Amino acid sequence: MNPEVLTPVLDWLDLAGVAIFALTGALVAAKERQTFVTLAFFALLTGVGGGTVRDILIGAPVFWIHDAWVAAICLAMALFAWFTPTRWWEGRRFLSIADGLGLAAYAVLGSAKALEYGLPPTPAMLMGVITGCVGGIIRDVIAGRPSILMRPELYVTAAALSASVTVLGDLAGIQREWAWLVATGAGFGLRLAAIKWNLALPAYERN
Repeated sequence: MNPEVLTPVLDWLDLAGVAIFALTGALVAAKERQTFVTLAFFALLTGVGGGTVRDILIGAPVFWIHDAWVAAICLAMALFAWFTPTRWWEGRRFLSIADGLGLAAYAVLGSAKALEYGLPPTPAMLMGVITGCVGGIIRDVIAGRPSILMRPELYVTAAALSASVTVLGDLAGIQREWAWLVATGAGFGLRLAAIKWNLALPAYERN
């Protein structure tokens, strides 16, 4: 982490998002009956993919290269997935709910970090969406699964909501920690509603 830019709150959001996304990546490989090496690769890819793209785009040091905890957390999540039966996760919403929390937290982190590095509001909001979604997109492409971008469910939209609230809070001069808390709650709440009631955006239907 860059101590001159990130605060302890953002540090914790970062590590929480990494852990949750790393677990979802490892579980995808576990359900495909892959080796531990593949589980670890998917955990790292999903955990740091979005943040890596964000840091490259905003000109920041790639966060997980300079923080020994990040790769260790990804490996720990891969080990956890390796030693737990996949039936624990079948048909349960816990993982989707945890993923929703990680999505919201990561979107807040991405936008907040982009703002701290001097990006204008709109690119900063997009950095939040990229941080929250790109790791999962890369994971799904490599695994040969339908990408979240190709599903109508409110997923990217939830990340966009968290990112937008973060940026708007900054523009309004709201204390950062409160803005981040509200932004995380907004995106997480929308994702929970989408899970519970199968909310989705309308699809294109014109001939």
